[in-house]
Amino acid sequence: MSIGTPLSASATRVMLLGAGELGKEVIIALQRLGVETIAVDRYDHAPGQQVAHRAHTIDMTDGAALRALIERERPQLVVPEIEAIATDALAGIEADGIAEIIPTARATRLTMNREGIRRLAAEELELPTSRYAFADSLNQLQMAIDGGVGYPCIIKPVMSSSGKGQSAVHSPDDVQAAWDYAMQGGRVSGTRVIAEERIDFDYEITLLTVRALDANGEVQTYFCAPIGHRQEQGDYVESWQPQPMSNTVLARARSIAEKVTDSLGGRGLFGVELFIKGEQVWFSEVSPRPHDTGMVTMATQWQNEFELHARAILGLPVDTALREPGASAVIYGGLEASGIRFDNVAEALHVPGSDLRLFGKPASFARRRMGVALARGEDIEQARERARQIAARVSPVK
Repeated sequence: MSIGTPLSASATRVMLLGAGELGKEVIIALQRLGVETIAVDRYDHAPGQQVAHRAHTIDMTDGAALRALIERERPQLVVPEIEAIATDALAGIEADGIAEIIPTARATRLTMNREGIRRLAAEELELPTSRYAFADSLNQLQMAIDGGVGYPCIIKPVMSSSGKGQSAVHSPDDVQAAWDYAMQGGRVSGTRVIAEERIDFDYEITLLTVRALDANGEVQTYFCAPIGHRQEQGDYVESWQPQPMSNTVLARARSIAEKVTDSLGGRGLFGVELFIKGEQVWFSEVSPRPHDTGMVTMATQWQNEFELHARAILGLPVDTALREPGASAVIYGGLEASGIRFDNVAEALHVPGSDLRLFGKPASFARRRMGVALARGEDIEQARERARQIAARVSPVK
């Protein structure tokens, strides 16, 4: 693929649907390769909109509005970066040859809904997963738990992200509250839920899996070193790379990741989440885009996950090699306000091996991710401690 000159007739144009912190980094990576970028989000001044050549604010679940914008901007590539998108409109755009959807319209549709991807993994590909069931009502949810999922289990909206609407259920007394919380936290109101058996895993990983062209123009699969991570309330709070694991377990994890991503097709980076216990590996979820836990790669890899995604979608070679151990830790807003400031940034960056990303989100919430601390170290233990120190020193204030 040749690359033109931005803001000219020869421009290579890429539209990001979703312009949060992950989309922002993808846009920066694309611009370094001479690509003209268009950032679309549901609210004004999203992080990616602040750095793109052009920005638009629309309801991306409105298929007509989404198609009209794509027809007006005429990007060669459309890159969904969030789940709440009118996937039927994307399928039509792909079928009509208006733009290429990354990785494919089918992959976007399947992965934006937990039901689609779980049925693909467990029922079509027959990969190991936790026991699960779907429910459209409180009564169905209780029957699903009693009928096989069991306690403890995790209740999630089929359409949500970053832990929204997710809760743990330990007994029948918890089911009503879990149902109500899921109804509030879904990307689409009144959505159905998935009840998942809670696996007693030793650790969980994100295996960043890249489908990119080789020297012969054929799609090949490349893997980054596994990323360990810790979650609270379904949202990641820290990650580290590489996660220690045996060669046997790593091979099983790669096999699962390759089967899922081969089925989804297309080009780009996928974040495949897996549970590990002993020598057992279970598939959990997959995102057809850079993953929040993968922000650690900005400290650890020669090409971070955003650069890998940009190169892969443009048909360029990729290098997934690890440079050194590292870790990330989330910086939360901690308060409800707009236009906040961050104190003690210099103090945070005095930590050895430190780096920092402040996302520039216009409004802060107590549990909103406003930045990420990055750290390098001689090993992951040292890197994790440094990342925690950096995050603790940064103080969001009004």
